Amino acid sequence: MENAIFIEFPEAEKEELHINNFGRSVTKPGHRYGPAVRSFYLIHYILDGDGEFSVNGASYRLRQGQGFLIEPDYLTTYTSDQKRPWTYVWLGFSGRRAKSILNSIGLNQDSPVFTCEPEQHLEQFVLDMLNHNYGTASDLYRREAMLMLFFSTLAQSKRSTMADHSENAYVAQVIRYIQDCYHEPLRVEDMARYVGLNRSYLSTLFKKHTGLSPIKYLQTFRMTRAAHLLSLTKLPITAIAYSCGYQETESFHKIFKQHTGLSPKQYRIQEQNKTVENREKIHGK
Repeated sequence: MENAIFIEFPEAEKEELHINNFGRSVTKPGHRYGPAVRSFYLIHYILDGDGEFSVNGASYRLRQGQGFLIEPDYLTTYTSDQKRPWTYVWLGFSGRRAKSILNSIGLNQDSPVFTCEPEQHLEQFVLDMLNHNYGTASDLYRREAMLMLFFSTLAQSKRSTMADHSENAYVAQVIRYIQDCYHEPLRVEDMARYVGLNRSYLSTLFKKHTGLSPIKYLQTFRMTRAAHLLSLTKLPITAIAYSCGYQETESFHKIFKQHTGLSPKQYRIQEQNKTVENREKIHGK
């Protein structure tokens, strides 16, 4: 659990750079998110406390003044410490320029951790965005300015030196295959054939490096994509089910409820109401 204030905006894939969401959270002891995948880039910056961030078999113990990058479509988990849980701000973004900007900063999934001193104002940039969250031209340009200042500060800061963690090549290939083809009726046999491995060996290797079986990873990926579309679009549920690889809407409903505890319709109402509630909370209504 966490006490969070956040704002989300519908995804705009054709933009050069788009702000998807941003917020501030005070987490409960042992708060855990994941394993899950995201459809956009996401940066967390830790204001207080300790915790652990994991991606594809690599784990990082992180504290105040550090942060981590989550790239789209990678399975990640992060957990707050039981005694000193995290407080953090986060910023999600996408668009054609996103990857090149992160490359210029030196952040990627092989090197996802950075260190930035509190006086460098990353928190203030996000809080400023929370206070200017309406659809006016003035607020839009101000949020974009804060995003650029956030990137500028990261580029200036010296990232902490962490040991390099090389991904297993076969697992990385299968993950990319899932990311590209999740909307199709995939089987483990298809994944194994794609990388030229025995089905059983691939399953063992995949679970060792991700903690999940290939099918469970695929299902988690599909459900995360579905949840994102339900939250931020008005697409019909049948269309979302089909775009996430489910030919039968009934199967999609069943698996989604197992994954989230809610039906797709209930989840959409809940998540879309959260944005309204957070706007009211921020502006004291």
